[in-house]
Amino acid sequence: MEKASKFIYFAVCYVFFIFTDLYLSNIMVEQLTSGYKLSNPVFTLNYIKNTGAAFSILQNSRELLIILSMIALVLLALYVIKHIKTISLKSIFFISLLSAGIAGNLHERIVYGYVRDFFQLNFINFPVFNISDIFINVGVIALIILILLKRTK
Repeated sequence: MEKASKFIYFAVCYVFFIFTDLYLSNIMVEQLTSGYKLSNPVFTLNYIKNTGAAFSILQNSRELLIILSMIALVLLALYVIKHIKTISLKSIFFISLLSAGIAGNLHERIVYGYVRDFFQLNFINFPVFNISDIFINVGVIALIILILLKRTK
């Protein structure tokens, strides 16, 4: 596949994931702030305003988290641009997922001053998280697996 096609694929995936994240997050928060409740043995929908990062680190460090997010997005974009010729479509897909997750949390930090979290796991002591966090974690784990698989060949 040629470079332009791969870059278009990256851009389309990235935009799709960002819009999906923001759209679904808006629906979730709207429902939860209107009184909707859901709880079962696996998870509870519990809306909180998170001023920090994962696992409650860097609480009230909005500016630092915005800067770190922007740096991460620039580095990921530069990596894709630099390696577009040799990068696999799987890697492009998961980098776009990771980038969209970072961008979703960045958007919320800029617009709201916090990240809107709402998924709380009931079977384990784990921080409340959102769709962007899912995108970030799936993207990172998948990229690690792809790197490990490539090194074992």
